[in-house]
Amino acid sequence: MSQVVEDDFVVPLNLSDCRLDQVMAELMPDYSRSRLQQWIKQGSILVNKKTLRPKDKVRVNDLIEVQAELESQGDWEAENIAIDVVYEDDDILIINKQAGMVVHPAAGNYSGTLVNALLHHYPAIESVPRAGIVHRLDKDTTGLMVVARTLTAHAHIVDQLQTREMGREYEAVVVNPMTGGGTVDAAIARSPKNRKKMALHPFGKVAITHYRVLERFPAYTHIRVKLETGRTHQIRVHMASINHPLIGDQTYAGRLKLPAGISDNVKDALRSFGRQALHAKQLTLIHPRTEEEMSWESELPSDMQALLATLAETK
Repeated sequence: MSQVVEDDFVVPLNLSDCRLDQVMAELMPDYSRSRLQQWIKQGSILVNKKTLRPKDKVRVNDLIEVQAELESQGDWEAENIAIDVVYEDDDILIINKQAGMVVHPAAGNYSGTLVNALLHHYPAIESVPRAGIVHRLDKDTTGLMVVARTLTAHAHIVDQLQTREMGREYEAVVVNPMTGGGTVDAAIARSPKNRKKMALHPFGKVAITHYRVLERFPAYTHIRVKLETGRTHQIRVHMASINHPLIGDQTYAGRLKLPAGISDNVKDALRSFGRQALHAKQLTLIHPRTEEEMSWESELPSDMQALLATLAETK
């Protein structure tokens, strides 16, 4: 089974005026120089939407986009891992993902992933690119995902994602009270300072997030979020950028700051919430065979329900 490697980078100042293959070796150290050079030559690595040669130099703030096929060292193993399937037919699956599950095998997570589980429960899905995965949820984000069971369904759903026809709505609990809803329209790219993080960057990919208030608490807010685009960590980065990081987000929220005057019960709930408070609540798409619009919703997981109930004590 082949794996698609997708990523994007903005060239940092310290790599300006360096060869493209040297820059890629710095930005993607998990891959060999020869593999990166091959991807550059075959057009799988673009700089400002153009194909360059490995020896061509890049400049600060150039946008590098990677979309390459990576043959696995061996087929991913099927594993008998329970998954919550909320809908299935011959074309698609709708999965309600649990917290802690990685979606696709990668360095450090070759087993125990959603793909491993899908290969066990639906062996024929091995013939579909990325075992039918067309969009991801972060390891600790819960909620609804669509999986394509056929090549035709895969192409159809990928097209819906690209044309922004697929509707994805989330619920989150964020730090600080909000006065009202709004939209964050700010491009996102991988952080030049920390390649494991994403960041706002004027030369990144377009990213648009709409949000509205569901419930206010004295120091926190329960919100509904609608994605217009689907960048890595988009909701987490956008909410942090407007001073409303997600509760439990150890990557983008910084050190936990407890508001004054809250009870020990609330303090314990906030300290013990060990993931970002984010749930993919609703998924809407056009069925690839029937062309019918379909929609699904899933309840908030028990940990988020308990968090909201505890925050209600602060009102």
